[in-house]
Amino acid sequence: MSTPATGQELGAFLRAHRELLQPADVGLTATARRRTPGLRREEVASLSGVGLAWYTWLEQGRVTASRQVLEAVARALRLDPAGLRHAMRLAGYHEPVPADTDRAAAERLAGAVRPVLDSWPASPAALLDRHFDLLAWNAAWSALWGSPEHVPADRRNLMWLLAVDHRLREVLHDWEPLAMNVFQHFRAQAGPALADPRTGELYRRLDTDAPELRHWWGCHSVAELTARTVLADPPGLGPVRLTLSSFHPVDDPSALVVLFTPATPADAARMTELTAAQEAGGPELLAAGAGR
Repeated sequence: MSTPATGQELGAFLRAHRELLQPADVGLTATARRRTPGLRREEVASLSGVGLAWYTWLEQGRVTASRQVLEAVARALRLDPAGLRHAMRLAGYHEPVPADTDRAAAERLAGAVRPVLDSWPASPAALLDRHFDLLAWNAAWSALWGSPEHVPADRRNLMWLLAVDHRLREVLHDWEPLAMNVFQHFRAQAGPALADPRTGELYRRLDTDAPELRHWWGCHSVAELTARTVLADPPGLGPVRLTLSSFHPVDDPSALVVLFTPATPADAARMTELTAAQEAGGPELLAAGAGR
């Protein structure tokens, strides 16, 4: 179950979503002028079938909710599946992974999935754990974004790379919508920072290393990671359009494989050229070739 600290985080999450809703969103008629944004607490309480005092205490982190009651509150607040999952995690309704098995399990999973990643020579792909730490990646990923091996292990994380790594931000056009979507999914997937040491550590790293994005780390929005087409422009190669997709490995549904597939045969040819140049001696060969 939730601790007082995570109970306050759950309350803040529910309050943020309550303030985003308007009466018309839930079938109510707005009457008098409202002094506060969104729905009133009494409206959410009525829609959820709970008492006003109890719902107030829930937002204040003073009470715990059963799964059934939290589901009712989530329906009243129109939470999507990612939002409901995040609320459940904040309330303590998830199965924690024993810390002493994390490393061995991660190594086994990486060994099983790495051949799959390597089977996509023109498609950057990586395996992430539930904290979005990179467990394995293929040559195309290193060629386009840079090898995660050069990043300290405690920062070898997709959210950290999107927020801080200058090469990735320079190569990726319009990085912000993708980075925000990854962060929203990270929030839904990783669980509460106060109850999970690695999640808390990542938030501290992000706060220290990307202070200009500090307003992101306090955001309460969550979302699924959605498919999209992105434009990358590695030096000396020309623009490459890639379609992002993701799936969960059968061996560990909490992990995630992210895959950037070239959108056209021409994009695939450019990615093949980039990967070959990286393996032959580095991207400087491409720059030399572009100058001829």
